[in-house]
Order: sequence, then structure tokens, then C-alpha cells
Amino acid sequence: MSSTFFTEPPHWHWLVILYFFLGGIAGGTYFLAVLIDLFGRVMDRPLGRLGHLVVFPIVIVCGLLLIVDLGRPERFWHMLVQSETWRPMFKAYSPMSIGAWGLLGFGFFAFLSFLGAIGDAERSRWPRFRVLRPPRVLGTVVGIVGSIFALFIAGYTGVLLAVTNRPIWSDTPLLGLTFLVSSASTSAALLILLGWRRRWAATGVHVLARFDSLVLIFELIALVALVVSLGNIARVWLNAWGALLVLGVIVAGILIPLALNSRPRILGSLTVPAAAILVLVGGFLLRVVIVLSSEAV
Repeated sequence: MSSTFFTEPPHWHWLVILYFFLGGIAGGTYFLAVLIDLFGRVMDRPLGRLGHLVVFPIVIVCGLLLIVDLGRPERFWHMLVQSETWRPMFKAYSPMSIGAWGLLGFGFFAFLSFLGAIGDAERSRWPRFRVLRPPRVLGTVVGIVGSIFALFIAGYTGVLLAVTNRPIWSDTPLLGLTFLVSSASTSAALLILLGWRRRWAATGVHVLARFDSLVLIFELIALVALVVSLGNIARVWLNAWGALLVLGVIVAGILIPLALNSRPRILGSLTVPAAAILVLVGGFLLRVVIVLSSEAV
């Protein structure tokens, strides 16, 4: 039996699970929105703009979730600033410290892109903010650097768990990859829902649905590889949480959306949004299973 079974759980529950879920969506959505801005067609730019408009509010929610989860929420700033010297508090050896600064950096670039999206709207009252959105030079720089932070946030939560000495979390090297792929699928699902029923986004939504199907296949492969990498520990995990993992994550969150995307007329106009909603539910349940299964040991 792994030595991780004899360690004390960090007692992470629903607030942290929501942060893991929303943080992944924020990072993935930002990255996809930048890709649309840089490489998409002109008619798809409003869909990228929608992505930027929702990312920054999600980042704010993520920060609030982490602050509320602290034992002393009023001291959240101690993660960033030393209380005695007022110098930046950065510990390169601490995943928590790296994550706090990563979220702060991502929030900064998400805010800039948020302003750029506001300025790029038709009849905008702040047209000068358009400079913060691609293909303008400053907007391109903001998007590229912000995408680096976005990818970090999307995969960081899985890496954070992997370096936490608990069953399942530190018994496999694939949590970061699994969370990153899941973030890509849930982010595409969110953009699909944002663009659904908007005529100008119809083509972009179908492209995203095809992209999501491809990512879901990779997610299924990553999940299988994760279970295999756990070895004997997978038996303990699947005995307690196997039903939710198989039925909630794999069947409802991956296989059914794949079937719906392959036959877009099976539910009429509701096929695409139904698949997207199931992907989001599956992504959330994945984090529920990963976090609570280890906490219960």
C-alpha cells in the first residue's frame, strides 16, 4: 500500500472543487478566445469577444472562492505580500505561492483582454480599448502572454494535487495532463453555449463542436491512462468512486456528447447545447471524484 494512505487530508471540499472547475474553464476559454482572435475568421471575432467578456468575471469568482476557503480570509494578502517588510511574498518551492502569483498574473491579462473586448464592441463608449485586442500589436502581445498564464492556470490545479502527498493525487503523474485536457473540453463547451442561437456564431459553434469531440477523445485516453498508472491503488479508488467516474464522467460527460456531436440532428436544435451541458457536468464531476475520493481515504 502506498505511504500516501497514512497522511492527513488537507480538507478541501466544495469551494476548492469549484475553484478547480472554474479556474480550468477560465484558462481554457481565454486560450481559445485568443486563438479565435489570432487565427479565426473575421465573422468569428464576436465569439472570441464573448469569451474574453466572461473570463475576467470567472477569475474574480475564483479568487473569492480561494479567499473564503482560507481559515483566516482577511489575511489572503499574506500569500502575496510579507506583512513585516511589505515586500512581495514569492516562494519558488511552494506550489501554493506559485499558484497565487499565477492567478494574479492571469487575472491582470484577463482584465486587459476584458477591456479590449469592451472597446471592440459596436458603438462602444471606450473605443480606445480596442488596442488591447488582436490583431493590433499591443493586443497580440497581451493575448500571447495572457495565454501562457491561461495554460498554466488550466493545468496547474492538477499539478497542485500531484505534489500533495495524498492517495491518488501523488500516485500518478497524469493529473495535470488530465485536468488540462478537461479544461479544453469544458472551455469549448462554454463557448458553444455562449454562441448558441446567435446566427453570426453558427459556423464557429460547429467548428468548436468538432474541436470538442477531438478533445473528448483525448480526455478519455488520458483518464484510462490515469487509472492504469495508479496500479493497485486504482482498485481502492474505483471501489468507492467507480460508479460516478464511469457513469458521470465517462458516459455522461464524454461518450454521450461524442455521440450527440456525431449526429447533430438527433435532438434537433437542442443537440449541440445538450452535448455542451453534459461536457460541463462531466468536467465538474471529474474534479468532484478526484478531490473527494482522496479526502475520504
